[in-house]
Amino acid sequence: MGEQKPEKTKKHICAGLLAHVDAGKTTLSEALLYLSGKIRKLGRVDHKDAYLDTSPLERERGITIFSKQAVLEFPETRVTILDTPGHVDFSAEMERTLQVLDYAVLLINGADGVQGHTVTLWKLLERYQIPTFIFVNKMDQDGTDHDALLTELKKRLNENCMDFSENENADGDLEPELPAGEKEQQNLMENKFSEEFLESLAMCDEKLLEKYLETGEVSRREITGLIADRKVFPCYFGSALRMEGVEKLIHGLDRYTRWPVYPEAFGAKVYKIARDDQGNRLSYMKITGGTLKVKELLITSKGNVAAGEEVWEEKADQIRIYSGARVELVKEVPAGTVCAVTGLSHTFPGQGLGVTENSNMPVLEPVLNYQIILPEGCDVHQMLKKLRELEEEDPQLHIVWDEQLGEIHAMLMGDVQIEILKRLIWERFHVAVDFGTGNIVYKETIAAPVEGVGHFEPLRHYAEVHLLLEPGEQGSGMQFFTACSEDVLDRNWQRLILTHLEEKEHRGVLTGAPITDMQITLLTGRAHQKHTEGGDFRQATYRAIRQGLKKAQNVLLEPYYEFRLEVPVEVVGRAMNDIQKMQGTLLPMETEENTAILKGKAPVSTMRDYQKEVVSYTRGMGRLFCSLKGYEPCKNQDEIVEQIGYDSERDLDNPTGSVFCAHGAGFVVPWYEVEEYMHLDTGIMAEFEDDLSEEDWEDAASGSGNPASGDDTAQSARNSARSGAGSTGTARNTSGSGSHAGSGYQPPESAYRGSYEDDKELQAIFERTFGPVKRDRVSSYKKVVSALSYSGSSSSAKKDQEEYLLVDGYNIIFAWPELKELADADVRAAQTKLMDILSNYQGYKKCTLILVFDAYKVEGHQEEVLTYHNIHVVYTKEAETADQYIEKTVHKIGRQHQVTVATSDGLEQIIIMGQGANRISARGLKEEIEETRKQLRQEWHQHRQSSHTYLFDHADAETAKLMEEVRLGKKKL
Repeated sequence: MGEQKPEKTKKHICAGLLAHVDAGKTTLSEALLYLSGKIRKLGRVDHKDAYLDTSPLERERGITIFSKQAVLEFPETRVTILDTPGHVDFSAEMERTLQVLDYAVLLINGADGVQGHTVTLWKLLERYQIPTFIFVNKMDQDGTDHDALLTELKKRLNENCMDFSENENADGDLEPELPAGEKEQQNLMENKFSEEFLESLAMCDEKLLEKYLETGEVSRREITGLIADRKVFPCYFGSALRMEGVEKLIHGLDRYTRWPVYPEAFGAKVYKIARDDQGNRLSYMKITGGTLKVKELLITSKGNVAAGEEVWEEKADQIRIYSGARVELVKEVPAGTVCAVTGLSHTFPGQGLGVTENSNMPVLEPVLNYQIILPEGCDVHQMLKKLRELEEEDPQLHIVWDEQLGEIHAMLMGDVQIEILKRLIWERFHVAVDFGTGNIVYKETIAAPVEGVGHFEPLRHYAEVHLLLEPGEQGSGMQFFTACSEDVLDRNWQRLILTHLEEKEHRGVLTGAPITDMQITLLTGRAHQKHTEGGDFRQATYRAIRQGLKKAQNVLLEPYYEFRLEVPVEVVGRAMNDIQKMQGTLLPMETEENTAILKGKAPVSTMRDYQKEVVSYTRGMGRLFCSLKGYEPCKNQDEIVEQIGYDSERDLDNPTGSVFCAHGAGFVVPWYEVEEYMHLDTGIMAEFEDDLSEEDWEDAASGSGNPASGDDTAQSARNSARSGAGSTGTARNTSGSGSHAGSGYQPPESAYRGSYEDDKELQAIFERTFGPVKRDRVSSYKKVVSALSYSGSSSSAKKDQEEYLLVDGYNIIFAWPELKELADADVRAAQTKLMDILSNYQGYKKCTLILVFDAYKVEGHQEEVLTYHNIHVVYTKEAETADQYIEKTVHKIGRQHQVTVATSDGLEQIIIMGQGANRISARGLKEEIEETRKQLRQEWHQHRQSSHTYLFDHADAETAKLMEEVRLGKKKL
């Protein structure tokens, strides 16, 4: 695909302003507008005349509620500034804006330093990989310390936060940054930066450091590259109100940014939905490729529509460019432009148009659920329809109609958002609503794999679906896969089932809360050639999920805060006691002079009102910073379930049973009898139960002897089950670490069984269920290629390629007694021992061997591939287990390449066989290695049968004949 850049030399970037509330963000935007010539008079928040505070609500409260944009002109750069809300209650609006930013300016209040929400913003910028400039505001206030603030930035944000304001002379002449290739040595930073500062810059990149040591120079292009790659974060200090330091910030944005490269094909990212004063629906978007013209037909692909919706096409009636309250109508906009488009009714925030993909789910989400109380006489259903308009603009509201209670519920961040929402509903719909008491938003997951069966067969309808429900990693959300052969169920039916899985927020059976952190795999299904319709599979799929959940070991999840509590040393005992009462956990305490710093996590339900207590017992000297950490198992699950009183059997919208047909009439079968009536039998759960005895399950699930903390309940049960089996019995309490590396893990006896011969029985079971596996049976080992390096190959060539083998590292370590004993003392030593064993094995077998280790609990870890002698060692990325990496690889190449996976994970064996791969158990691999050692010893002994070594033993025949004639004197050399 070709690429384009703007015809003019002037760059065009989109930069966002982010900050904690009251950091002076709107004041900074006024200063930028004024200094760039956009406005002639400075507005102020307290005077209620700020340029970007266009809403009466914003002017009344003095805070930013809705993201706004303005276009600024700098000497080299045209900048579209997006001013985002700073209050934590409107974080969802801020996060949606991050999807379209090229750069960000993060404001820090110099009087308060780095606050809790500031760290949250920093993590979001890191997640979205947005290059960031930092402006420390309010430096004119008493008590601000430049050096102390810079040290805090380096400590709490990134060590490469560097002060550009003190080290650069901003008065020098500016030369336009030229496109790549037009000038090799561009604008060397002579007489602008100190030698010490340049050296610090060079230390941020290895290649740049080598060049700097040779030349002693750092070019402007290189500094721009460091910033764009998030290796350096320029910091500026000043006061936006007094216009101090703002010019240097403008100078930095002008000189050290570069325009993105866009494709020629049209693309756009929708980040916001709003309505103008006339009620017209506005789709705010950034053009990410090509151009957009008025009346142009916009068509979305199947991959970019919302789940359950059809592909649509609509015309762009108007293209508007907003700058504060002013609007400009244009006929065409190029790539890089942020605009609002009318005429589109199906768009949603995060949607990609054209070549642009949809965004991932947002990180920040509300954790409180409120009932919306309507006035007497108000039509509930009409009001629900109107509230859906607000949900379009803010999808995080999650407007829900509770049929049983006859109530409307919404999910909100806090009290400020409630007040704003009340005003919006009154101004737009003239209805005075109230809100009930906020309740915690719980979620549900499962602790062990389970199979769910759904059957829908009223008269002249037919569909049956079998799903495998597995626990996922914490924070992974819902993931959907298929392991069903197309010989059993046509591809179009499989795609339909996956669509039905994605289109709905499925509810758990404990409290009716949404389920999360699960992987759902389609195992098999059946359709009728004459009677099956699309809606039949929807019903069967929904019922399969519910039936599986009723059988599963369910876990209730609640939201947790990650907190930082700063209190005087003399009251630290009270603070620690409070955290303990709140069922929180603490990291080692830190102290700074007379202040104690406590960090840890605690349930939102117990900590939500703790700020008032902190202010009280510290007499205003304590500070509490909280940010949402995620969802973790609820410690008082039984109490919460009983309190909510949800009855899954009375939830008619989410039935747990199935519908079968007999004698020309349909009848309902309860969930616990479905398997007696079902028409297909996968046999998967029976295999698990055979492999894992009750005693094995209890030992593995209890995590006895494991030194790791026991707060990852769902994950520990998942790992326990995946190490050998699953359970379909009643729920059991589980605890322990989710890592295979724990010293107390004891694999079941089945982990030591199995070899290539065992594949025959497993394969027979699989083929009875899913049909024959299509693959080339060339040799016992098969070639495996890593998911990142695989580029595809022809089927004719694959038979001549080397053999490949994937090995689940921790599964093998804890299945081999000698390695497990070593791992109890030192896991790293066990890893090295296994790597040495496999290196020797590879040297004899000459296969390409890939050893995979879990690193999913290492925060921020990226996938790492190392070469150890003659094998490849993979450490998975954060939130990805070795099982998932292997499944991903086998899914990609299993039917085109010869693949063998070494693992004793029964569930993993089923899945990899579904992708056309063979498996070998831990015991089988050990036997293969022992046999290889024996063969090596035999060959070595045969080679040393004679202790004599003769000169001509290894010479070719002609040389040997010549030398023999010389020895006999027949010839001379």
